[in-house]
Amino acid sequence: MNPSELLRLVDTLHREKDIETEVVFLGIEAALLSAARKHLGASDGLAVSIDRETGQITARDGDREIDPSELGRIAAQTAKQVMIQKIREAERDAISKDYAERINTVLSGTVQRFEGPNIIVNLSRTDGFLPRSEQIFNETYHVGERLRALVLEVRAIGTRVRVVLSRSHPDFIRRLFELEVPEVAESLVEIKAIAREAGYRTKIAVHSLDPRVDCVGACVGVQGSRIRSIVDELNGEKIDIVRWNDQMDVLMANTLRPAEIDAIGLDEEKRHALVIVPEDQLSLAIGKRGQNVRLAAKLTGWDIDIKSAEQAEGKAPAEGQTAADTKGDEDESAATESGAEAPQDEGDAGESVPPGDQDESAATQSGAEAPQDEDETGESVPPGDEDESAVTEPGAEAPQDEGDTGESVPPRDEDESAATESGAEAPQDEGDTGESVSPTADV
Repeated sequence: MNPSELLRLVDTLHREKDIETEVVFLGIEAALLSAARKHLGASDGLAVSIDRETGQITARDGDREIDPSELGRIAAQTAKQVMIQKIREAERDAISKDYAERINTVLSGTVQRFEGPNIIVNLSRTDGFLPRSEQIFNETYHVGERLRALVLEVRAIGTRVRVVLSRSHPDFIRRLFELEVPEVAESLVEIKAIAREAGYRTKIAVHSLDPRVDCVGACVGVQGSRIRSIVDELNGEKIDIVRWNDQMDVLMANTLRPAEIDAIGLDEEKRHALVIVPEDQLSLAIGKRGQNVRLAAKLTGWDIDIKSAEQAEGKAPAEGQTAADTKGDEDESAATESGAEAPQDEGDAGESVPPGDQDESAATQSGAEAPQDEDETGESVPPGDEDESAVTEPGAEAPQDEGDTGESVPPRDEDESAATESGAEAPQDEGDTGESVSPTADV
């Protein structure tokens, strides 16, 4: 090979693959040495060297100099394979070193393909790997779509380098603020803490190192231009910017906004905070599914318990009654409700029947029907046993049949009742004389 052409090829590999020239020269020397051993056999005296300035190749077997052109075609193929392997290893090491320096930085790439729920992103020099656990749950991706993600980890797999990406990591928010807000990139505004639930809401605490710079206003931008671009990149994820304060109670009040805070009690040993809010602000302070207080606890590093003033004083909702008293009154309430039904059934009489056993209740109900059947006479038959009730019912028909005389025959046993009925017909047959024959006379 022409020495000048060899030097040109080495320089091309250095510029395109970002491989050091010395690594390329060492790879070529190892390939030629392997080819010489393939052709000449194993020997301890074999040595191959390349002049770095002129590109001249020198091969020796002990004291004898070997012409590389004598090695043959098979030796040349072996040298080619070894050279390709060495170059790939060098390229892998260069890519791994390059992306290892970019960990926790944001890269842009193109969605190349899908491997199950995972996404392969083309990063020009290598492939990025976006696993399902690092994706935002409500985002959808398409092949050819460009996206930005945080470099989370660099893995060397065989001769390839896989870069693990993330869009759900809290540091992704930090890097986006550094890209969109110059004050954050220039360290005029410091991001103290970030609490994030990817896809839902993020709370970020900022502090200004320059008293002339408003930390919150700088992050929001003119008419929200800066924060809007970050929200659009996150597909509508809400971001709360909190002003940092070294006093924990003030920071906690800022973190729980927009809810109004009445008082905050801090327990330094247990790192526990009791926050008292008005009754109408309780749900706002807790947030949807506890999201607001959960993010506030992550941001401050404290356990936060939110209560209303009534709950903090230990008052129950029912005029000072405790939960045990309320549970104890359940039986009495049930009895009151069942007893209140009686006046509704006997509202015409205006009286209530106290609850009793089943037989008395049945008797009361059957006896209450008598005044309804005998409402013409205005009298009611008192309830009795079953035999008396049976006698009362047929006996009640007599006054209706003898309405002309206006008298009623008292009930007797079956023989007397039959006699009374037969005797009651005599005055009707002898109505001309006006006399009645006694039943005992006929007997």
